[in-house]
Amino acid sequence: MAATAFNGCISTIKSHGHKSNFALDQECGNSSLRLTSKGFKINLEVSGKERYCFRKRGFSVIQASSSSSQTTVLDQVSTPLNNKVDTPKKSSEAALILIRHGESLWNEKNLFTGCVDVPLTKKGVEEAVEAGKRISNIPVDMIYTSALIRAQMTAMLAMTQHRRKKVPIVLHNESEQAKSWSQIFSEETKKQCIPVVTAWQLNERMYGELQGLNKQETADKYGKEQVHEWRRSFDIPPPNGESLEMCAERAVAYFKEHIEPQLQAGKNVMIAAHGNSLRSIIMYLDKLTSQEVISLELSTGIPMLYIVKEEKYIRRGSPAAPSEASVYAYTKNLARYRQKLDEMVH
Repeated sequence: MAATAFNGCISTIKSHGHKSNFALDQECGNSSLRLTSKGFKINLEVSGKERYCFRKRGFSVIQASSSSSQTTVLDQVSTPLNNKVDTPKKSSEAALILIRHGESLWNEKNLFTGCVDVPLTKKGVEEAVEAGKRISNIPVDMIYTSALIRAQMTAMLAMTQHRRKKVPIVLHNESEQAKSWSQIFSEETKKQCIPVVTAWQLNERMYGELQGLNKQETADKYGKEQVHEWRRSFDIPPPNGESLEMCAERAVAYFKEHIEPQLQAGKNVMIAAHGNSLRSIIMYLDKLTSQEVISLELSTGIPMLYIVKEEKYIRRGSPAAPSEASVYAYTKNLARYRQKLDEMVH
């Protein structure tokens, strides 16, 4: 039957001739013919079980099994024999921005904060705004923050300074109703938004029974060396709390599963989080040892820039100022992006 259908389709081609500027659709039993200026293609179906695809100009035959349903469409996988296929190239470079939140009210009071949810001080707000100025010419497609308000405030305040003027929108996926009620129904508006994903895995490490205690008073009570060990060792947790190692397990796992695929797809990502969750991620990015990471200090409100290229993370330090040309000379892509922003203004 396949041969009969094929011969019928070939007869159809001959009867119409092979002209250069026309398109013809012809049904031949359970087969179909498409004739265009680039040649012709024939799809044949036999008893809903087998399909044959013939394409003129670099003639090739593909046989594929299918379900018993005759409505299944064969994917167009046949190609000319020259094997030259134009496929869109993936972005070879992406920016990753890491920002530790600005000063919080408990930072100001010298209290162990951990997972207690306290907001920024006035100084913390100013630090977040300054951070935003420093990254105002670096592209941001997605934002990840911890579930804590000080990190979220930092991300939002930083983005108010971005020259692209896109609006960060917190995604609410905690329930079907939350998802339904937060839908955006304008495609144009969606283009001007940046999705913000909050994740508890990016939270500061949980300081257990130290949370809410004054750091100096705790040192006086337990001894300076003991408190230093709780704060700066890699695998020793405070009473009923997390060690840096435990914090790293959840933060790095989340980064690998959710954030890294976005970067590898060419998305530019900003992460606003905390000293220990960010130290954990930097340990992974820079391949630091457990001894090296415990000496790593991150200042509040200072952004760090990485270039992600060919699955490698290239650390670029902290953007010094929004007008610092060297920050954008690190890569041609960042320089081009900044030039586009300049053109939009003018």
